[in-house]
Amino acid sequence: MTDLSPDVVLSVENLSIDFTLRTHILHAVQNVSFQLKRGKTLCLVGESGSGKSVTARTLLQIVDKPGRIVDGHILLRNGTEVTDITQLAPTGAAMRTIRGKRIGLIFQEPMSSLSPVHTIGSQIIEAIRLHSDLDKKAARARMVDLLRQVEIPNPDTMADRYTFEFSGGMRQRAMIAMALASNPEILIADEPTTALDVTTQAEILDLIKRLQVDRGMAMLLITHDMGVVAEVADEVAVMRFGRVVEAGPVDKIFHDAEHSYTRQLLASTVKLTSHVKAADATATLSANAPEPVLSVRNVSKVFGWNNGANALRAVDNASFDLYPGENLGIVGESGSGKTTLGRLILRITEPTEGKVVYRREPGSEVDVTTLDKQGLRAFHRDARLVFQDPFASLNPRMTVKEVIGDPLIVNGLAKGKALEERVAELMRLVGLDPQGMERYPHAFSGGQRQRICIARALALDPKIIIADEATAALDVSIRSQILDLLLDLRQRLNLSFIFISHDISVVRYFCDRVAVMHKGRIVELGEAEQICTAPKEAYTKSLISAVPNPDPRDKRLMHRHRFVAPAIEPAHA
Repeated sequence: MTDLSPDVVLSVENLSIDFTLRTHILHAVQNVSFQLKRGKTLCLVGESGSGKSVTARTLLQIVDKPGRIVDGHILLRNGTEVTDITQLAPTGAAMRTIRGKRIGLIFQEPMSSLSPVHTIGSQIIEAIRLHSDLDKKAARARMVDLLRQVEIPNPDTMADRYTFEFSGGMRQRAMIAMALASNPEILIADEPTTALDVTTQAEILDLIKRLQVDRGMAMLLITHDMGVVAEVADEVAVMRFGRVVEAGPVDKIFHDAEHSYTRQLLASTVKLTSHVKAADATATLSANAPEPVLSVRNVSKVFGWNNGANALRAVDNASFDLYPGENLGIVGESGSGKTTLGRLILRITEPTEGKVVYRREPGSEVDVTTLDKQGLRAFHRDARLVFQDPFASLNPRMTVKEVIGDPLIVNGLAKGKALEERVAELMRLVGLDPQGMERYPHAFSGGQRQRICIARALALDPKIIIADEATAALDVSIRSQILDLLLDLRQRLNLSFIFISHDISVVRYFCDRVAVMHKGRIVELGEAEQICTAPKEAYTKSLISAVPNPDPRDKRLMHRHRFVAPAIEPAHA
């Protein structure tokens, strides 16, 4: 064990973690070393399965069985004394004192990390009283002060609400308040912004960084987003297959990376900061463009009774055209109405007003909102949906052959040998080996599962594909591969895409035009490059400026444009 310099709060030395499985031993983490310094942020980056979260959980001795530490040391400084966490019993009093009191943890998914049956305030009070001798009244006052520090409005009132009554960003703020309850010296943030839209992500990152500086904490931030790393990191450690392949100051990693994997990660991130060049004329709309394949006119959806006071206008008077061979992006924050608009187009949800005109052939028109069951079924053969989560959208009890072939069977288009040949053709089309068609979804990686979802969407030779956050759950390099696959399929099959996303960089790379949604309304519509470089509307400017820039020498979040909704003038009598 090495002597720790005064600014080092925690040192991980040659840490190795194994999982003893039924058939083999999985070496999840191998010889990992790094140090956390007071007031500094170390970003642990890498793709899914690289060992980032297992490493972080080991610092608190909360690795799930059969995982165990097989080698190495985790040295925690306490004044002049040093404690080796690897020598402490996971359930012992000494380890319980370290958890929460000295090392705080912000989990990735606040919805599953917070209790649904207890109020937010009671959960934070429990964390406060666990590591202090405060009475209930003093603990509540401390809890309200913590909620105020993490900028939750009306903390006295909001403390008595339940998890489901908080938005995603507010849940994450509550998780931060809980992690800070006992003034820890070290804060571990495990993908704290992955599930958040771009403006909420910017606010949470800004909040975490400010609280860290104010309190002088050391921070370990785990992420796969190189843009986030560039914005907040002081030092970076890049993990792959359980090993740290490269580590150093953030500027050196971004501008003088030595390892090929680090350069690959950076290239995949930088690639998405510009628009892909159109490979053919169909992707570029000219003055004499063909008539739209789909026209959405004044579509609205109101949830609630008779437009009453409590009615919610989820989509408000939305209009746009989609042309043959075009990629149209729909962007906005969570709750802006993006997904609802996609469901209205397919009539999965019935619109309150407006119409959706579909043109299968030039000169022929059909209003989707008036179709009967049989007509709607025919439309659904031409307009297909790719879902956000490739894990949840595939039936775990169906083989890949059954998943991809299901639309063909339902529509009576193929069976037997013809079905098998068509499934093999579709798998090859999306870059999968047809020999895997008898396997189940769990045997495939996240990127491969999304390819299976795309193959299923293509089974009926559609004209339009609506992709709802189709790359949100994927790592940056896999995301890049899937986008390139979709662009290739568009060119080969003359598809039109409606691409719903909150990730501006993905939309900029993939889409020809972009519609920006805010509170159910399309506030700006234009060419992708124009929207992403010179937006006209104040809301669009705030959205674009909140996108992390993958260059530590040019940080955007510190100077981002904040949107302030215009005040509503009182009605005159």
